[in-house]
Amino acid sequence: MGRRRRGALPEAAGGCCCCLAAALLLLLLPAGCPVRAQNDTEPIVLEGKCLVVCDSSPSADGAITSSLGISVRSGSAKVAFSATRSTNHEPSEMSNRTMTIYFDQVLVNIGNHFDLASSIFVAPRKGIYSFSFHVVKVYNRQTIQVSLMQNGYPVISAFAGDQDVTREAASNGVLLLMEREDKVHLKLERGNLMGGWKYSTFSGFLVFPL
Repeated sequence: MGRRRRGALPEAAGGCCCCLAAALLLLLLPAGCPVRAQNDTEPIVLEGKCLVVCDSSPSADGAITSSLGISVRSGSAKVAFSATRSTNHEPSEMSNRTMTIYFDQVLVNIGNHFDLASSIFVAPRKGIYSFSFHVVKVYNRQTIQVSLMQNGYPVISAFAGDQDVTREAASNGVLLLMEREDKVHLKLERGNLMGGWKYSTFSGFLVFPL
């Protein structure tokens, strides 16, 4: 068995020293300079300082983990959806069972986290999300109450009850802290949508991950 040369480092330690040496070189570079990781990922800049990620590989939730155990969340993961109601047809699911407000057309669905059939959005990761809705009721002399539901519980509501207009929208918006796999949908809490809810919209997007 051969002897290891004095001063030589094991491969694992050598890899870490390589990372540390590269990090020390940053002290000689201007602040904010873009540096690419070994797999040619986009530059990662934190508060004007460059960060070198050695042997990085993206994980399922969009984070990058280095050989030093440092996890940096990528800003390239985008989540957004917008759905609308294009017809006044009332599906049978609305008949006093789930009271879910259904949509039939997706305008935007980046990440495919909004399910059109159930009209439910499922959060792909923990973060701050923005939601807004505009539910149009046809003139029916009834007040409607629409709630945005998070995991089955109402978070915000909106009302539409003017009897002197042909169409009226119940509208609201909110920022929510959501965990991974949290669910959001719209529910008709009061009144009915007899005659349909054409032109209604439901939208949301990930503001930033946590």
